[in-house]
Amino acid sequence: MHFVKKAEYLGEYRVRLSFEDGSVRDVDLAPHLEGEIFEPLKDVGYFKTLRLEPDLDTIVWDNGADMSPDFLYEIGQVVRKSTSAA
Repeated sequence: MHFVKKAEYLGEYRVRLSFEDGSVRDVDLAPHLEGEIFEPLKDVGYFKTLRLEPDLDTIVWDNGADMSPDFLYEIGQVVRKSTSAA
């Protein structure tokens, strides 16, 4: 299981996420904003209000939307590889 340690808004629906294993991944969430809870996130102004929720170890929005850290890890494009031995 992965944990998001840092989140940075990049633009449009993209975020740069740092994970517990030291890897950094850029994630484009545009194709993943389906369903009622994610509908408000299609407004870029609202999308960029994302924040890291340490209790959940992932990114969240005020309307209750969140994304699984494992899902974010899987769909992310590697910027920096893991620093831990696997």
